[in-house]
Amino acid sequence: MGQTTKSLNEKQIAFIEQQKIYFVGTAAPTGSVNISPKGGDSLRVIDSKTLAWLNLTGSGNESAAHVLQAPRMTVMFCAFEGSPLILRAYGNARAIHRNDPEWEIYVSLFPESIASRQIFLLDIDLVQASCGMSVPLFDYEGDRRELQKWSEKQGSQGIQKYWLKKNQTSLDGFESQIAEKSGLKVEE
Repeated sequence: MGQTTKSLNEKQIAFIEQQKIYFVGTAAPTGSVNISPKGGDSLRVIDSKTLAWLNLTGSGNESAAHVLQAPRMTVMFCAFEGSPLILRAYGNARAIHRNDPEWEIYVSLFPESIASRQIFLLDIDLVQASCGMSVPLFDYEGDRRELQKWSEKQGSQGIQKYWLKKNQTSLDGFESQIAEKSGLKVEE
């Protein structure tokens, strides 16, 4: 039932572009495995071997901390309507931060958000398509607006303070380097 390839084909790219939710998996060599649901207009297919996704400010920063430890990442998509399909893209990822030269190139691909924290580039080395016949059917009602409202209320300085307070380390204590890579001063 499952098929593997080294890159995404046109049909898979079209499927990805229709999805309203996807899941990102990362893990450091030790500690917790992290799986994060992502939504909104936050993912782009750059080409058949590259995905980019915009990481918005949240309560944790596991993906950034894990990728510094071990660049492995899996991005998974599931068909919640139509024909059943599970699609996984495996590869190595890196985070791009506001101070990185590539930031402006990639952030321009996404809707503007004060909550933009990092952009991850996944260099795909394996794609797996499987049946997804056990994935339930769901109806899409719309995107949540709570993060946008919270972020706008915080403002740019509030978001940066939040990063310093909540986003510098993972659950397992691994550094995310958000302060250093985003040019923020850590108050002693």
